[in-house]
Amino acid sequence: MDVVDLKEFYASPLGAAARRLIAHRIRARLRGMSGCIVLGVGYATPYLDVWRDEADRVIAFMPARQGVAHWPVNGVSATALVDEAEMPLPDGCVDLALVVHGLELTEQLPETLREIWRVLSPGGRAVFIVPNRSGMWARTDRTPFGHGRPFSRTQLTDLLRDAMFSPSGWANALFVPPIARGFLVRSAAAWERLGLWLWPAFSGVIIVEAVKQVYAVRKPKRARRFVPKLKPVPVPAPAPVGSRRSGEIFHANRAGPASAIVIDRCLVGKGGETA
Repeated sequence: MDVVDLKEFYASPLGAAARRLIAHRIRARLRGMSGCIVLGVGYATPYLDVWRDEADRVIAFMPARQGVAHWPVNGVSATALVDEAEMPLPDGCVDLALVVHGLELTEQLPETLREIWRVLSPGGRAVFIVPNRSGMWARTDRTPFGHGRPFSRTQLTDLLRDAMFSPSGWANALFVPPIARGFLVRSAAAWERLGLWLWPAFSGVIIVEAVKQVYAVRKPKRARRFVPKLKPVPVPAPAPVGSRRSGEIFHANRAGPASAIVIDRCLVGKGGETA
């Protein structure tokens, strides 16, 4: 998705309704961000405004393949165009990372998660908002949540644990159908309450809060060492001196690094002649 398409979506009535519903769920989980450093990854600027007056610093990194947009509208820009797998930040300097339109659109998924883990402070938190594989929003490409790779809750859990994150909270949002109709957009809040009560597993997006783990390091799997099996090879016994097999070359094969060992045996025949 291009940054222009993302801006146009959130400027539409359906995008504005989606932003309100998701921001409400995020705000309900994250409070007390005074004095913290907040980092948005992907296209998270529509959801960062709630912390501008509360947090010590709020910045946004947008992937190079997506493009960058000026934010906030008034004042000095707090956005930067970066490689999501190589962020220009020191280790452990971010208290909260909000990832929106990031995991499903990146081509460097494990590297991006490891980079987010690196810049988070010990015990820092990350909030990931991803399309739900079972929801309606992942089945249409009219919205940004229909592009890229959707996730299930099990897939997201395994992915975060492999990146040394511990999921600590889950939420669901966007139960309104992804149709830009006036009556559906106006009734989005009612759809949200009804969906949370009747079918929470079919939400449009999954919101997961994860904590950085610093006490458990998963060791990489070692490659199994190959040991060749040695098989005995019968070797004919040497012929006695003066027999008809004088001058014959005997070969002794051995399994191992060397392919073969050739033994030339010169025997003396009758009459003292050398064979």
